[in-house]
Amino acid sequence: MVRVVSLVPSLTEAVAATVPGALAGATDWCSHPAGLDVVRVGGTKNPDTARIAALAPDLVIANEEENRAPDLDALRAAGTEVLVTEVRDVPGAFRELARVLTACGAAARPRWLDEAEAAWAAPPAPEVRTTAVVPVWRRPWMVLGRDTFAGDVLARLGVDHLYARHAERYPRLPVEELRAAAPDVVVLPDEPYRFTAADGPEVFAGLPCALVSGRHLTWYGPSLAEAPRLLGEALRAALR
Repeated sequence: MVRVVSLVPSLTEAVAATVPGALAGATDWCSHPAGLDVVRVGGTKNPDTARIAALAPDLVIANEEENRAPDLDALRAAGTEVLVTEVRDVPGAFRELARVLTACGAAARPRWLDEAEAAWAAPPAPEVRTTAVVPVWRRPWMVLGRDTFAGDVLARLGVDHLYARHAERYPRLPVEELRAAAPDVVVLPDEPYRFTAADGPEVFAGLPCALVSGRHLTWYGPSLAEAPRLLGEALRAALR
């Protein structure tokens, strides 16, 4: 069996669900599946590369956005094979998932991946497209910009975020500008910043706010199968 360390929470969930026993290590942020019993190797941005090397993995799986190049270079310098994914849209997520699972020793394509592709083949979308601002951090305020997986997820659900053509992928903008943009809805995920009913909506008084699962908005793994339905429900509830 291939011995794997995952530095990406969504890929951790995907590998654990598909190739039980393959994972030797994962980050502190790898929360799914619940009860995952593997060695923890630090955060996605500050993994303990010496500890990873000591686990002697056959493969480390990473992501070009989630993980830092110097850490991945250090692992390669220690003789560890690193597979780096790049995911900017939903079709790309399916391609990269198939590549990762094959590299991790999956004997066959998992059913959850087929179910996820079927769910995104005809996702629920409103009759009228809506506009959104999508903060992903506070202090400073950061929002979805160009060329992001989460932005493509929302677009496929009929929601066009207003900074999709910004020069930066995650621009830092004054909150006054975000309010003045007057979107139809403000989408507030619970990760990477944990927006809640008591932390976030109060800044956007007068604008509908949709509190959504960050796992369903930004993760690519088994959660993709239920993401269209759950995100759609949250968005429709906010716009009623």
